[in-house]
Amino acid sequence: MRFSQVILENWRNFDQVDVRLQERAFLVGPNASGKSNFLDVFRFLRDLVVPGGGFEQAVISRGGVSSIRNLAARRYPEIVVEVYLQAEGTERDWRYRIAFAQDNQSRPVLKEERVWQGEDRILSRPDSADKDDPERLRQTHLEQTFANRDFRPIADFFEKVSYFHLVPQLVRSPDRWQGDMVDPYGGDFLERIARTNARTRDARLRRITAALQVAVPQLRELRLEKDKRGVPHLSGNYEHWRPHGAWQTEADFSDGTLRLLGLLWSLLEGGGPLLLEEPELSLHPAVVRHIPQMMWRVLHDRKNARQVIVSTHSVELLSEGIAADEILLFIPKREGSQVRVGAEIAEIRTLLEAGVSPGDVAISYTQPEKATQLALW
Repeated sequence: MRFSQVILENWRNFDQVDVRLQERAFLVGPNASGKSNFLDVFRFLRDLVVPGGGFEQAVISRGGVSSIRNLAARRYPEIVVEVYLQAEGTERDWRYRIAFAQDNQSRPVLKEERVWQGEDRILSRPDSADKDDPERLRQTHLEQTFANRDFRPIADFFEKVSYFHLVPQLVRSPDRWQGDMVDPYGGDFLERIARTNARTRDARLRRITAALQVAVPQLRELRLEKDKRGVPHLSGNYEHWRPHGAWQTEADFSDGTLRLLGLLWSLLEGGGPLLLEEPELSLHPAVVRHIPQMMWRVLHDRKNARQVIVSTHSVELLSEGIAADEILLFIPKREGSQVRVGAEIAEIRTLLEAGVSPGDVAISYTQPEKATQLALW
């Protein structure tokens, strides 16, 4: 299953959005244009259903309705998130819609929750029970196992959404991470590797080593070990003047090595949609250029297939093999950002058909008009 269409109203810096998504989606736009806020839509849906989450907690953790709602929202103040889910092997796709606002005490309150499978509407709220007991509108039916039986595949799918933006300093200090919660910034990255079945883990590390050797030619081997306290560490064997090389742990790995390692591992984990922010950070442009092809190969590996949604500022990342309908352009306007699919813009289609690099087209189309004036500062 994957997200095939997203409709937003009054979400963060978006007044209205209605875009279709492919198996890969590349979000391109200037700073503060809403790329991270767009990715947060999928994280919000995940937070609705994960243990310890739920509707009220998902809203509060984002600063409340006032922080989420678009500043330009006036006449229609409700926040709307609607997604279409395309399920492989089925003729009837899913659709989920949630609308919410806040009450006089600034508490989040559900205004609408609807579910369709194909053309059949399975759920429509508020219903008569909600009207008799308004407190029911503090929770979605999606998060309640006794209420979501008829559309549980949606809840299961949302729970598989993962966001990954590895911070090398956190990986190098595994003692900082405590608890069972997933850390999207990599604080639990080594623990996740350690919890993976040994056979699967070793197979992935061998495959990752083969890829890393392109960027880090001296690397011979990767393996996971635990110290005397049981804390997991990644060890890498590097070619050295000694016959058996030299072993280093993640504390000695470069930022680029750790970021690429994390990217490769997250792609191989499989499961639901993967959200990535600027995977090009700390990597050589020659390596960045091949990231989309790595994604494409994983997408077509049935064992690890997953939708990938990526924000980027990199011309190299978009240099080749990117279709116009895979590019989402974030264009700031006076009262919020506009999101357009590259294939919908005739100028972009013409340039791509003429052989211009997708990166050159997308970055130049969305760059700040007065960016060159920074040199005069």
